Amino acid sequence: MIKAIIALMKILHWLIIAGVTLSLFGCAIHSTTPGTGKPQSESAYIENKGSDTIVNLALAWAERYQQLHPEVRISVTGGGSGTGIAALINGTVDIANASRKIKPEEVEKAGANGTKPVEFVIARDAIAVIVNINNSIERLTIQQISDIYSGKINNWQELGGEDRPIVRLSRETNSGTHVYFLEEVLRLGQADNKTLFSTDTLLLPSSEGISAEIRDNPNAIGYDGLGYVTPDMKMIAVASNEGGEYVLPSAETVNNDTYPIARDLYMYSNGQPVGEIKSYLEWIFSSEAQQIVIDLGFVPINPP
Repeated sequence: MIKAIIALMKILHWLIIAGVTLSLFGCAIHSTTPGTGKPQSESAYIENKGSDTIVNLALAWAERYQQLHPEVRISVTGGGSGTGIAALINGTVDIANASRKIKPEEVEKAGANGTKPVEFVIARDAIAVIVNINNSIERLTIQQISDIYSGKINNWQELGGEDRPIVRLSRETNSGTHVYFLEEVLRLGQADNKTLFSTDTLLLPSSEGISAEIRDNPNAIGYDGLGYVTPDMKMIAVASNEGGEYVLPSAETVNNDTYPIARDLYMYSNGQPVGEIKSYLEWIFSSEAQQIVIDLGFVPINPP
């Protein structure tokens, strides 16, 4: 009898603990109305998802903002620009990060779902064309890069390098960087151009995956946001056309419009932001937040 009572007390003890845990967890996940950022409790919660190019910057911003405003919690996840925009359309995030502009068909789909994406340009970026540090190639034209990725050029020797096969690396199709590179480099910015990536192009899920392969493979070529380029890989100087100036990507060459593969980076909210979402976005445009842009290798929208 005594053993039965002790066993029952243990069960009740664990049920109480479980109940408290579930209660706390419930408060955490229901601290906002999904897609609005409006707090249902004293702590505000902002859900931020999307571009893998922006994710490290968004994480740094969130960490600093939460230090300044401990009453605000910000969740940051990647997954690609398409993933973030889809989540915004579905009303499951407060802010979508994108390394490309939202597409007209996405705006239409959002409207049909009762969502109104509002665009904010939060930084700028150069897409660096990168190769292994031991590759002898120093410069390429946009047309040559297009010919490499479309499969017209398949050996580094065709470009003045060693007799080695070219290994093409790309981000996956859900990546905004992939979409931008396809439209502006492979297709030369021509709306009627239907050029596609060569079928043997290796599609990698992250910027880190491309960087690792570039370091390890002397035959590889890839592309990545400037903030992800490290000294142990080589950046290619790029010219818009044969006979043009070959320019390396940097904050300076992005701001003076001499580097030809540069773009804006975006955040999208559902409608005009209010409350904590508005306060957070306003802070992102502050000198403190834009200094973090510089620190991480991106280009601020208001250069000092």
